Formats: sequence, C-alpha cells, structure tokens
Amino acid sequence: MTDLSGKVAVVIGAAGPGNMGQTIARALAKAGAKVVVSGRNEANLMLLANEIGGDWIACDLTRKADVDALAQETVKRHGKVDIAINATGWGLLKKLHEVTEDELDGMVALQFKGVHYFLAAFVAAMPTGGSLIQISSASTFALLFDHAAYIGTKSGADALVRCVANQYGAQGIRANSVAPGLTASPMTAQAMATPGIEAAFAREYPLGRIGTADDVADAILWLCSDGCFLTGQTLQVNGGLTLRRNPMPQEVGAAVAAAMAAAGS
Repeated sequence: MTDLSGKVAVVIGAAGPGNMGQTIARALAKAGAKVVVSGRNEANLMLLANEIGGDWIACDLTRKADVDALAQETVKRHGKVDIAINATGWGLLKKLHEVTEDELDGMVALQFKGVHYFLAAFVAAMPTGGSLIQISSASTFALLFDHAAYIGTKSGADALVRCVANQYGAQGIRANSVAPGLTASPMTAQAMATPGIEAAFAREYPLGRIGTADDVADAILWLCSDGCFLTGQTLQVNGGLTLRRNPMPQEVGAAVAAAMAAAGS
C-alpha cells in the first residue's frame, strides 16, 4: 500500500456525500496523509473531516479569491501542501445548439477557469514540489453525443495540466490528469438506475465493467507517491474504454428498450 505519512493533501470537490472526491479523500487519509477537504457545503465537509481525522476549508472553485485562500490557509495551518487534487465536475448533457449562454458560462467557469485558478494557486503553494492532479474524463478521447461543452472544457483543462508539468517540473512539481469513464457515483446514479444503461456501456470496456471511484482513488495514490516518475500525462483509468468507444445513442436506446421488455415479460 502507498505510504503518504507526513504528506499534506487537499481535495477540492469533496462536499457531496459519497462522491468521487470523498472516496479519494478517504483513500489518502487511509494511506497516512493529513487531508484537507474542500467544497461549498460546509456541513458535509465538517462531517468528512471528522470522519477521516482531517481538516476542512470551504471553497467555491469558480472564485479565484476562494481558491487562493484555500491554498494559503492550508499552508498556514499545516505548514505545506504536498498534494492537491481537483475532483469537481458538472455533467451537462445537452445538444450543442441547445446549450444556453448561462450554461456555457457556468461550464467554463467551473471546468476551465476554475482549473486555472486551482493550478495557479497550488503551484505557488508548492515551492519545493508536489503532485497536482486534475480529474478529467475518458470522453475527451472516446466521444459522447450531447456532451460538447463538458468535453471541450475538460480537454482545455488537460492542456493546462500539460503546461504546468512542462514549465514547473524544475520546481519539483508533477501535474497529471486522471480520466475515468462512466463511473458509479451520485452524479451518474439517476442514469444508471435505468435498466440497460450500465450494460450498454460496460460492453465497450475491455475489462468488462464500468469503473468505480475506488478505481480512481487507487490510481491517484500512485500518482501521489514519491516513487511516481510521471508528469504531463492523462492517465486513462477506465478499464480500456479509450481503446474502443462509448456507445452510440441508438445503441443505448436499444439496450434500454430490451431491458425494459425483458423486465415486463
């Protein structure tokens, strides 16, 4: 097991009960890190911090002042930051020509500008190096219909990560993205409750199943370890999905119809 004893880690996007950020925070704490969890719901952050013996600081990723304060306050309280992970995301599923200006502004604010704020703040907070990790998406390679704003901003965030890795490697900073595919989580729970959905996606995964937040957390532990010699990469933690493709909408529809018919027979 990865030993992160003595490390200070920040996880942004850990305020949603049972979400990927919370799973990552628990894994880091189990590995020995002092974990500062962050997000917008203070009550949930407090509960998680108490559970894992960590700390919490509220932060809205779309506000630069909040992100800067998160990095600075973590250093003030704990003396340093060794690991910073951004696990926020918004799964907007909408046809490109139907996305509103407000929706697009919100997507850019969270998934591009927010990532820029995150990387800039924690580069400044890691003068002697550390590990920066951005949660990306397999859909930047294995495209999905009606996901253009999501995919576009995630792709832009991956480019930011590569820029940081290239420029700040001499500072001892490693910056990487982790790209899950469809993952069992609160964000996908409603869709996956529909009979046939999970099976339609799982058949495209060479390993035969969709991913879990634990799969992502396990990969992140390695990226956080001192023995990891990887930077500027998008780690495809998706069971091989990007060797193939996501299912087409008509294929998902057919799988749902077949599952519903079987359930009614």
